[in-house]
Amino acid sequence: MLRFIIHYGIHFIVPILIAYFFYREKFIKVSLILLLGIAIDIDHLWATPIFESNRCSLNFHFFHSYYLIAVYIFLLFFKKTRQIGLALVIHILADLSDCILMYLKL
Repeated sequence: MLRFIIHYGIHFIVPILIAYFFYREKFIKVSLILLLGIAIDIDHLWATPIFESNRCSLNFHFFHSYYLIAVYIFLLFFKKTRQIGLALVIHILADLSDCILMYLKL
């Protein structure tokens, strides 16, 4: 249960908090952009089974590969792509927390 709360809290609460504290003047727009980071989970549709609760997404699914994670981090360095990069990095951090908690059996 703790794993579920932390994982989905990072996916849905953290983006809203970041938008509120750092992009308050564009809160709604930035919140939506940051929440859309979850769209990279589309790559789960290519896996068999689509969902496996004890599988770490990192470097298993295409959009969760280490190469693309490097691209997501790279996007943070440019103003025009920063919000998209932030959305994707938040998503990866949520999945990383899930992997860590899974290995710790929490």
